[in-house]
Amino acid sequence: MVRREDCGSPEHQAHRRLFLQGSMAAGVASVASFNGLFSIPTLAQETKKRGKKCILLWLCGAPSQFETWDPKPGTITGGPFGSIATSLPGIRISSLMPRCATIMDKLGVIRSMSTEPSEHFQGIDVLTRGEAPRPPFTRPILGSVVAERLGQLDSPVPQFVLLDPCPEGNEFKSFKAGNWAGWLGAEYGPVRSGGEYAIADILRPESIDRLDHEDREALRSFLSRKYQNDQRSQAAAGYNAAFDRVRGLMSCAPLFDLETLPAADRERYGPGAFAQHALQARHLIENGSTFVMVANGMPWDNHVFQHEMHQMLVPELDNVLYQLVTDLEQRGMLEDTLVIAMGEFGRTPWLNEARGRDHYSKAWSMAMAGGGIRGGVVVGGTDPMGFEVTENAIDNRRLFATIFKALGIDAKEQYDLPDLPTFHRVEGNVQPIDELLIG
Repeated sequence: MVRREDCGSPEHQAHRRLFLQGSMAAGVASVASFNGLFSIPTLAQETKKRGKKCILLWLCGAPSQFETWDPKPGTITGGPFGSIATSLPGIRISSLMPRCATIMDKLGVIRSMSTEPSEHFQGIDVLTRGEAPRPPFTRPILGSVVAERLGQLDSPVPQFVLLDPCPEGNEFKSFKAGNWAGWLGAEYGPVRSGGEYAIADILRPESIDRLDHEDREALRSFLSRKYQNDQRSQAAAGYNAAFDRVRGLMSCAPLFDLETLPAADRERYGPGAFAQHALQARHLIENGSTFVMVANGMPWDNHVFQHEMHQMLVPELDNVLYQLVTDLEQRGMLEDTLVIAMGEFGRTPWLNEARGRDHYSKAWSMAMAGGGIRGGVVVGGTDPMGFEVTENAIDNRRLFATIFKALGIDAKEQYDLPDLPTFHRVEGNVQPIDELLIG
């Protein structure tokens, strides 16, 4: 018996070709991805068009500014760790970050973040969406906005990826399982991966041969697109977008397999899930993704044994940020790739009874690099004990205005929402942090 996949009948080929051409005419995306789209050099290069991209290192739980970017050694609030000189004359950071000290000329650090929410749920909303919730409307998360404005929706490579070692959720379930894309629609939500660093159920079953698979998808797509167009159904549009995403994932599944990356790279970044995901983020950005968010569970929420926990956590962050920025620069990608490292707030200047630092949003720090950010700049400052911002307080709106401008997105632009109230990329008449921006 001859398998259909091996059939050489011109009649069979012509019939199938005409059907696919008709489907394409009806607005169906190409099914070439099933034939190894990502392995075709010309098309593979098309997915890597030059353009601004972003990697967000999301330090869930909120790291301490005292043990990272704004040390206060020798004070009762500073803790046991010292500070070290950096590649910027006169600028010192925590002694737990010797690698980042050597690349401070490439980093933009804000020491004067001052935001309102001091609880995780609210802080995560404000620092990932740029604005406090306004029920019943759901503002899209930063990655969804960047994917919508800068991404290639027809690319087989997912434009917004969330890499998380706890993809099933943890204490912050509203963050993990929330409505990521909000009013932009499900097609701009993230592809989520984690745990074993692979996405499940994207391989074609052995019981279905390649041509059968393509024909079935072409028929499904033709009929569902026709229904979508005839009924003007948003639900059908979301359904079709989900199928398109899975089809794209099938073609680029190797991008999510860390075993394909050089062992030396994996060793440089370190064995932890956060470190390995950061390397994978670089790989995804290099191969066509637009925004990759690297989360790390909630290890920074150190209400107990603050110093002992940060003594383990900060060196990993130090190495990851150093490797990532250095790799992007060596690959000629840093100029177009914005790297952000932050959590939802900072930690208290004082220790609690369990020798931990609690939540503190009045004065905290974060760092950025590349993608339109001027390196070698430290913005703002705090008092000698770290209780208050004394210079150039930066809130979430100014931060997002700066991020958007660095990426070439108009922060004052209105969302196109004909049936909803007026919303802007960034609300209020705020200005970006000009000293942090190139040009």
